[in-house]
Amino acid sequence: MELAADLRAEARFADERRVLVLAGAPDATRSAAADALDAAEIARSETTSVGPEPFLAGCEHLEPVHASDLLGRTREAVVLDCRDDFRPNALGRCVGAVDGGGLLVLLTPPLDEWPGRRRPEGGAAERASGEHGDPRADRRDAFDASLAVPPFEVSDVTGNFRRRLVETIRAHPGIAIVDVDGDEATVEKEGLTDPAPRLPATPPAVPADTAFPAAAYEACLTDDQVDAVAAFESLLDGGAVVVEADRGRGKSSAAGLAAASLALAGRDVLVTAPQYRSAREVFARAEELLTGLDALEGLDHPDAPQHLRTSEGRVRYADATSSDILDDDPDVVIVDEAAALPVRVLERFLDAPAVAFTTTVHGYEGAGRGFSVRFRDRLAESGREVTERAMTAPIRYAAGDPVESWAFRALLLDARPAVDPLVADATPESATYERLDADALLADEHLLREAFGLLVLAHYRTEPNDLARLLDAPNVKARALIHDGHVVSVALLAREGDLPADLRADMYGGGRVKGNMLPDVLTTQLRDEDAGVPVGQRVLRIATHPAARSRGLGSRLLAEVESEFADAVDWLGVGYGATPELVDFWAANGYATVHLSTTRNDASGEYSAVMLRPTSDAGRDLADRHAEWFVDRIAAVLSDPLDDLDPDVARAALATAGATPTLDLSEFEWRLLAGVPGGAATFDTAPGPFRALAVRHLVATAADLTPDAERLLVRKVLQARPWDGVADELGFVSTAECMRALGRTVEKLVRVYGDDTAREELDRHGD
Repeated sequence: MELAADLRAEARFADERRVLVLAGAPDATRSAAADALDAAEIARSETTSVGPEPFLAGCEHLEPVHASDLLGRTREAVVLDCRDDFRPNALGRCVGAVDGGGLLVLLTPPLDEWPGRRRPEGGAAERASGEHGDPRADRRDAFDASLAVPPFEVSDVTGNFRRRLVETIRAHPGIAIVDVDGDEATVEKEGLTDPAPRLPATPPAVPADTAFPAAAYEACLTDDQVDAVAAFESLLDGGAVVVEADRGRGKSSAAGLAAASLALAGRDVLVTAPQYRSAREVFARAEELLTGLDALEGLDHPDAPQHLRTSEGRVRYADATSSDILDDDPDVVIVDEAAALPVRVLERFLDAPAVAFTTTVHGYEGAGRGFSVRFRDRLAESGREVTERAMTAPIRYAAGDPVESWAFRALLLDARPAVDPLVADATPESATYERLDADALLADEHLLREAFGLLVLAHYRTEPNDLARLLDAPNVKARALIHDGHVVSVALLAREGDLPADLRADMYGGGRVKGNMLPDVLTTQLRDEDAGVPVGQRVLRIATHPAARSRGLGSRLLAEVESEFADAVDWLGVGYGATPELVDFWAANGYATVHLSTTRNDASGEYSAVMLRPTSDAGRDLADRHAEWFVDRIAAVLSDPLDDLDPDVARAALATAGATPTLDLSEFEWRLLAGVPGGAATFDTAPGPFRALAVRHLVATAADLTPDAERLLVRKVLQARPWDGVADELGFVSTAECMRALGRTVEKLVRVYGDDTAREELDRHGD
């Protein structure tokens, strides 16, 4: 395989990467991959194969779903078998793991066949007859099967993502294509770029008068790294640091060098990330520096290498979602891959004496620009002096690497919404509603990049798989508002429901179902076997451009969606990580709460709210019965699994419930309630009637209570928090005053919701 040797030589000469596509039958491509590695003189020990099964003897193998294990690692070659389970996420992670001078080898079907096509019109017999062409054109794999959400079949999945990918493979420099079918391989495209010689890079200079050891700067490979490490010095005085970079720029290494330096200065440094693997490079560089300075005294836990100790300080890891993460009072917190974490989680770290956030701008675990939009205001409000750095110079390969630019385009890693001035004057009246079907998006790269870029900006974890879902999933639709040719608001919708009886019975018995999130929750968790009968459109995501928010554009888009789909579905719905603002937004658009999850959402870190807006009699029946069930059970749920739910989320969710609970209290229970304000009775004697009264008010809100009074109802009455903790959280001067405030609140509620006897009892104790 002479071409493989030439690609490898050119990659090493330019300190870039190259891609070798081997297209053909499975055995032929796998055999050719082995020959290519041998010709390129790449050792199996420096190679990782990714595919459904091992096919290269002597090298590491990962299944596509575990390709994330490559994050933070570098390999001389990665061989990705794309035939039977091609996942866009795996492609992105494989590209990112190839070192400068290395090869990415893709094993594919013949490129003209790989995308497949839409399911032919007509029945199965016609399709089987071959009347509509070569049956290989209906090629589908395991990832396609994951997009076939019931009641759709895998043959309904299109091949648009792969079609676009093939076009980029053929168009971009640095990518060779070899057809290995037949007696002799045929080179379709050489992929050689004949790069000009590069001048040797000048080692970065060590700055003078630094607080960190000189060795920390001597370990830096670029001026960008030096600047980033220097920025971390401000943490010695309690500052805040933000470092943003694309992958491969060395930001995690810079954070590791800084963490070790801070530990040498006697600081307790807590490093956190979405998962430990995200922070692995931080600890590798910290350990390397401390070892080189003979300052590593040991590990706090011998079996946990992510706990490094010096004579005066330490560097340790904790999961970002741990509720007690700051209980040990660290001096410094370093948050790696911050964009992948919810704002609620990031806000907690502002309580640390000093804090740094590093984030990937165009990555697979969050977008740096999204981090900026969502969190920068909170950081500014903290009153801290913030030191910011952007790292642009690559470390693992040379600037201008053609494989990086190809991956960015093919996976839309650098997709962005329109720049602010282009949509700054957008209003609901100036925008037009458009259906963004796959054909329209594929025909207009500008439109695709703006729409997908807006989704990336608005969501914590928009991944390459989501691009394929947008282009290929038969149950997914995109709709947008367009202002002067630019996407100003976009919604991603998923068709759910209309499930056959056998599948509904399987779900009811505990079986899993792909997609269909709302029917699944209502059936499995809430025991409604008929919940999968009505058909609906769930809003997967909705995003409005930051430069045009709070003008009603999102509401206009939802109104247009309802107008389009109302006659064809029974309900519109949504499930999302609940915040008071989001609950209010959906309620203002006619959606009612029917469920609060009892575990936190992985993406948002919040408890999820499920809300419905019925559009037919069947949808109203579904919404009504679940709204009634929600208000009947919410008091018990808040006192147990949701006892840490934000009280403002509880208030908003209850205020938007689609049913009003009955308040069927006995005469004795009304007497108990009426006795509390005057001190004749106590809340702790029988909390039950207080909970019923609290839920009735928070749903009906007929009494004139302040927000703080309602928070008191949630925290003490419904969530059963200890008196002392409630008094402290809500700012009461004493526990006794907190108790008296609850008494005054109960008095108002009894006068509004009680009968004449209850009010007479109040007056009796008030005399």
